Amino acid sequence: MDFIFELPFKVRDYECDLQGIVNNSVYQNYLEHTRHEFLENVGLNFAQLHDEGIDAVVIRVEIDYKFPLKSGDQFVCKLRVDREGKLKYIFYQDIYRQSDDKLIIKGKVVSTTINAQSGRPVFCEQLAEIFDRYIP
Repeated sequence: MDFIFELPFKVRDYECDLQGIVNNSVYQNYLEHTRHEFLENVGLNFAQLHDEGIDAVVIRVEIDYKFPLKSGDQFVCKLRVDREGKLKYIFYQDIYRQSDDKLIIKGKVVSTTINAQSGRPVFCEQLAEIFDRYIP
C-alpha cells in the first residue's frame, strides 16, 4: 500500500491501561491527529470549511489491532486516501512501531461532508479538488 503521509509519535505513560499497553481507544486519537495534520499539510482548514457551511465528519471507523504498543514506544502513523462514490472519503491508516517496523494496527476511517446547518450530506468541491491529487 502506497502511503502519502506519515506522522511520528511516542507513547506517553498516561495512554496505557492497567496491562501496561496502549488503551484501545487511544489509537483513534493517533489516527485522528494524523488525519488533521495531513489536512493541514495539504492546505485544508476545518474551521474555514465550517465557516463556509461545510463540516467534514467521520461516519465509520474500523480498526484491526495486531500488536500492542507500550509506554515509550516510538511509532509512525501512515495514511493514504481513497474515494467511494461522490461523497465518501476513505482514509487507510496503519501504525508501525519504528524499532522493528512491526504492524500495530490497520485502520479504515470513512468520512463525508455535511451541510453545517441541515446535517445533510453535501459535495465539497474544495475537498474533492485536493484529495483527487492523491487518489490513484
